[in-house]
Amino acid sequence: MTLIDFFILVSAGVAVGFINTLAGGGSTISLSILMLLGLSPAMSNGTNRIGIAIQNIVGVSSFKQQGVLDTKKGFLLAIPATVGSILGAYIAVDLNEDIFEKAMAVILLVMLVFTLFNPQKLIKEQTELVNKKLSWKQYVLFFFIGVYGGFIHLGIGYFLLASLIMGAGYELVKANAVKVLIVLLYTPFSLAVFIWNDMIDYKMGFTLAIGTAIGAFIASRMAVKRGAEFVRWVIVVIIILTAAHLFGVVDFDRFFHKG
Repeated sequence: MTLIDFFILVSAGVAVGFINTLAGGGSTISLSILMLLGLSPAMSNGTNRIGIAIQNIVGVSSFKQQGVLDTKKGFLLAIPATVGSILGAYIAVDLNEDIFEKAMAVILLVMLVFTLFNPQKLIKEQTELVNKKLSWKQYVLFFFIGVYGGFIHLGIGYFLLASLIMGAGYELVKANAVKVLIVLLYTPFSLAVFIWNDMIDYKMGFTLAIGTAIGAFIASRMAVKRGAEFVRWVIVVIIILTAAHLFGVVDFDRFFHKG
């Protein structure tokens, strides 16, 4: 790994950590960069998990320090997500990626409409839902979210945020904090599967992690300081860019491979 590679990975990591902590979809950048630097898609998917783990350690610490993290419910929801993530990491990559990406793009656009035209559900906490006991349906939902997270992780933040806001009643900043905790708790288990199958480049992974830690720290501080309205507009921009990429309107892979 050259010095230029080092700076590329750290810089990309800062962007990834920032985007993932505030919303999701940052792995679009890190996976593209890792493949650009010579890793296979499978190795990139595994190596990316190191940065994800480190960014969430920093994010959880910062959110907890600022008093916006619901640790109890986060741990409960992380249990089914963790079981699902182990299964997801073992799933053979034989799905039609094109169909899967288009379906995800549609989901993102639905969330974009929700974000733009129903902001009160994002900004105002629904206390009755927050205080309500978790149902079996929520456990099942978070199991399947975990399966997806273990499988590829890309965009997992959107699914977690939607579930935590609409299903658990959190306002956006607190939902982000719980989201980061859940990802932190399940990532080591899916990471272990990739380690066991020798699908990690440790030098690139920990170099990327330097940047993701910085990005996560900045994002977690800005989220609490600026509030839900700021986070909402960051999510709007990221959703538009991610959906454009998934629909093929903007090819970020080509940009990173040639830019």
